[in-house]
Amino acid sequence: QVQLVESGGGLVQPGGSLRLSCAASGFTFSNYIMSWYRQAPGKERALVATITASGGTTTYADSVKGRFTISRDNAKNTVYLQMNSLKPEDTAVYYCRALRRSVYWGQGTQVTVSS
Repeated sequence: QVQLVESGGGLVQPGGSLRLSCAASGFTFSNYIMSWYRQAPGKERALVATITASGGTTTYADSVKGRFTISRDNAKNTVYLQMNSLKPEDTAVYYCRALRRSVYWGQGTQVTVSS
């Protein structure tokens, strides 16, 4: 069956870094646009970054431009989110999403930025 499993979240101090991973199975990963979303307490889920199926194009929310980098390894069926210079306002549950004709979501991983 289709699975998206996020990992790599945790507690980090402001200014620190984390690398999230999302491992996909059960569908043809290399055909899908992949995105990272996040949802902070009391807020709606928001788009963070997107990467095309080939990996040739990436886009970012203004709030993370220059700090976050999305990438993918189609041989490993995995998408990554490298997060640098983290701020307390980056605290959220981070989700990966796969999009083509169908939409698939992972279960999320918690990222907490706090001193």
